[in-house]
Amino acid sequence: MKETTDYWRFSRRRFLAASALLACTPAHADTAWPGGKTISWVVPYPAGGSTDVLGRAIARQLDALLQTNVVVENRPGATGTIGAARVARAAPDGLTVLGTSIGPQAIAPHIMAELPYDPVEDFAPVITIGTIPHILVVGGKQPFRSVQDLVEAAKADPGRLAYASGGTGTVLHMQGELLQQETGARFLHIPYKGDTPALQDTLGEQVQFMFAPAAASLPHIRNGSLRALAVTSGQRLQALPDVPTMREAGFDSFVVEQWQAAFVPAGTPAPVVAHLNTAISKALQTPSLQELSSKLGITLVGGSPRQLDEMRRADFVRWGKVIRAAGIKA
Repeated sequence: MKETTDYWRFSRRRFLAASALLACTPAHADTAWPGGKTISWVVPYPAGGSTDVLGRAIARQLDALLQTNVVVENRPGATGTIGAARVARAAPDGLTVLGTSIGPQAIAPHIMAELPYDPVEDFAPVITIGTIPHILVVGGKQPFRSVQDLVEAAKADPGRLAYASGGTGTVLHMQGELLQQETGARFLHIPYKGDTPALQDTLGEQVQFMFAPAAASLPHIRNGSLRALAVTSGQRLQALPDVPTMREAGFDSFVVEQWQAAFVPAGTPAPVVAHLNTAISKALQTPSLQELSSKLGITLVGGSPRQLDEMRRADFVRWGKVIRAAGIKA
């Protein structure tokens, strides 16, 4: 019952306030909108990454849609939590938006001893920007032809098969831990300083496998230097129609997608949240954003603040359970 307790550990007063905010509809969106003022779109990662590139593209669209200036502000560090803390402390007026991913909101809170914000109480959800599917890949010379092959080999020789990730506490790391917990197999985790060096060592056979972002791994899968065993999305990828999902491979609850989303400080007026939701939704429908998202391997989503709220709460519980079982610390 520990995960249930975690889910509802936030105060009833704040939860009811959030519910009232989420109930807002776009019909009230023009009320209390702080028009004409500069908006800061805070990216909690360095410039050049997918979250930053996508955030900048959205900001350009919002300039016209909101008839104001949207400035991207990079606040990297501490697994995305420095930028998240910056937004949590900002005035709840709609002028500071956090364009972030699953890590700082659903994973890092369970790993870092002193997080400077509450991932649920301190943020109001705006919209789900998109999701990034991952692919379980092995080096092209590895003998494994299925996920079951990999699991059986790990069970036969616990701790010998190594998997790479972009760092401790990343969603790529979490998927390796989830696979261990669901199968009883034991792998050796090798954390890297980013997804790129992790992928390079998987290509070089220094490690046996990794859960890799689709966009980065697809070219190597196509040329045979990587072999795809399964995808973590709920459905097969159009780019890999012959590769099964983890669910099809026999792991019923293994559906994992790294989401990108927008949040504002808790207490932001409901009409302002609705206005932002409507504007970002329109931005996601533009051909330029759709073309960019395809290149980045991101499936654009959109949807309501309530849908984002439900997803972040579910992931907060899910990864908290995995982290506690694995005893992972920062």
